Amino acid sequence: ALDVNGYISEGAGENLFEVKDGVLFTPPFTSSALPGITRDAIIKLAKELGIEVREQVLSRESLYLADEVFMSGTAAEITPVRSVDGIQVGEGRCGPVTKRIQQAFFGLFTGETEDKWGWLDPVNS
Repeated sequence: ALDVNGYISEGAGENLFEVKDGVLFTPPFTSSALPGITRDAIIKLAKELGIEVREQVLSRESLYLADEVFMSGTAAEITPVRSVDGIQVGEGRCGPVTKRIQQAFFGLFTGETEDKWGWLDPVNS
């Protein structure tokens, strides 16, 4: 979706991330992006992985030139985007930065990624 100024805000129910030259970009809340728990987790995990994160306005055209694009949300989790408006994004598959973030995110549930933020509550069986 686009905001009133024509910049990217989010998907139908997901937040959007773009990777260009190893830097992770996501629209700021001023672009009508909704705050999301998964979005917040991705930003924290990316920084922990040493990935530079920038919250800034993104044009639709920037998605065409991105190396990687992915959507995030409670249901979407972290879903790579292969194309935008019929234009292939990067190599048309999950890129290396997206894959690193996915591994860290899903690693939280398996114990492979340390939960430094107190997001998880252990359940005894």
